[in-house]
Amino acid sequence: MTVRDLEPKILWNHFADLNAVPRPSKKEERVIQFMMDFGNNLGLETKKDAIGNVIIKKPASLGMEDRKTVILQSHLDMVHQKNADTDFDFDTQGIEMVVNGDWLEAVGTTLGADNGIGVATIMSVLSSDDIKHPAIEAMFTIDEETGMTGAKELDPSNFSGSILLNLDTEDDDELSIGCAGGIDTNSSYNYEQVDLESDSQVLELTIRGLIGGHSGMDIDKDRGNANKFMNRILYHLLSTVPFQLISIDGGSLRNAIPRESSALVAVKKDEMERFDHEFKRSSATIQQEYGSLEKDLVMSLQSIDSDASKAMAQEDLLKMVNTIYSVHNGVFRMSPDIVGLVETSSSLARVVVKDGKFTTQSLQRSSVESGKGDVANTVRAAFESMGCAVVQTGDYPGWQPNPDSEILQLMASLYREKFNEEPQVKACHAGLECGILSKHLPEVDMISFGPNIRAPHSPDEKCQISSVQKFWGYFLDALEQTPVKN
Repeated sequence: MTVRDLEPKILWNHFADLNAVPRPSKKEERVIQFMMDFGNNLGLETKKDAIGNVIIKKPASLGMEDRKTVILQSHLDMVHQKNADTDFDFDTQGIEMVVNGDWLEAVGTTLGADNGIGVATIMSVLSSDDIKHPAIEAMFTIDEETGMTGAKELDPSNFSGSILLNLDTEDDDELSIGCAGGIDTNSSYNYEQVDLESDSQVLELTIRGLIGGHSGMDIDKDRGNANKFMNRILYHLLSTVPFQLISIDGGSLRNAIPRESSALVAVKKDEMERFDHEFKRSSATIQQEYGSLEKDLVMSLQSIDSDASKAMAQEDLLKMVNTIYSVHNGVFRMSPDIVGLVETSSSLARVVVKDGKFTTQSLQRSSVESGKGDVANTVRAAFESMGCAVVQTGDYPGWQPNPDSEILQLMASLYREKFNEEPQVKACHAGLECGILSKHLPEVDMISFGPNIRAPHSPDEKCQISSVQKFWGYFLDALEQTPVKN
C-alpha cells in the first residue's frame, strides 16, 4: 500500500503532491508557486503577500452563508533533517514515504507531516465540491521553522475571519490554546590557531543515534544532547590525556535536539592507547546513564587520514569546554500554574569549531516573557564570560490562553460528543504561530489541533494514519458547526 491508497484519499493525495515539492525553510519559492498554481487552477481568489505567504479564499458552501468566516492556517516549510548515512538532497528531491502498519514514515529523513498534514487538510477543503463549510480564508505561511517570518510579516488587512483554526499540533486528543515564545542566542569567538604537534595522529570522535526530536515539545523527556555529550567527553579527556582539538561539527537545526556530533583531535602516537582507554571510560559512563532511554546511541573513535595542520590553542580549548559545560540545557522551570507544562527551557542546538572560529546556536523558550529573558540572559552570560560575541535574534511572543474562548467551547463539546471522552485542553511549550498571529489579529478567536505526529524535526518523524482519519472527521464536523454570524 502507498500513501495515495490511504483514506481519506483526498487528504493523502494532496499530502503526496505537497511532499513531492522541496520546501526547506527560507527556500520556499517552489512550494509558494505550487500553492499559487493550486489556488488559481481551482478558480479561487489567490494571492501572495509581500513576504511570501499565500492566501486562498473560498466562498461558503450552499446553506452555510450565514456562518462566521473561518481562517484555516498552516505553514508551508518543513524541517529538513536526515540520518548521517542517508544519501538525500532536500533541495532537489521529494520526500520518499512508506506505510508501516498504522504509521506513515519517511526513508531516513523527516516526513514533513509537520505541518504538511495541516496544509493538505486545507487543500482538501479548497478543492472539494461536497464538503460543507463556511467562507474560508486559507492562510499558508512561510518560514515557520526558522523564525516564523511569515507570521511576523503578515498583512492582517487580507483577512476578515473571526475564527482561526491552526492545524499544527501533534496529539489528536489535544486542543491547544496557548504556547511558548522564543528567542535565539547565537555566539561566536575567534580562537587562536596553533600548529599540530609532530608525531601526532588525527582521530575522529563520533556521537550518533540519539533520539533527538523537537526542542520544545520533547525538551522535558530528558533525551541526550549530542553537543553536551561531546563536550562532556572532551572535558574528561582534557583532564587525563593531552590532545589538540582540530574541529567540531555538532547538531543541525536550531529547533531540534541534536542527535549527532563529530570532532577531530590530534593525539601524540605514544598517547593513543591511553586516549582510547579514557574515551571508552567516559563513553561507558554516558551509556550507563542513558542506556535505558537512548538505546541506539553509538559513540566511536577511529584513526583517520587528514591534511589538517592547525588546531585550537589550548587556552581557548579550555575556555570553550568549560563554557559549554556551564551553559544550561533542558528544562529551566516548570509552570507553577499549569500541571505538567514546561514554562521555560533552553536547547544547545549547534556547536561548530572550524578554521579559527567557534560558533553556537541555542534556542530559549518560555510561556512567560520575563522567564524567556531570564534564561536567555543565563545563556548569554556564559558565552560572554569567555569573550564570545553574542547576538540574540528571532524574538517572538507566546500565546496567552483564553479558557473562555467560544471556539474552544465548541470544539471541546464536539470532541466529547464524538469520542465520549474529555479533550486535553493545553498550552504547549512549542512556538506556535498563533502567538504572533494573535498580535496581528487581536479580535480573532484561535485554537490549534491536529493528528498524532511523533518525533517531528527528526528522521524518526511519523504520522499515525488512523489518527489522521479521526482528525479529518472531527475537523469536518467543526467546519459544519461553525457559529452563526452575530
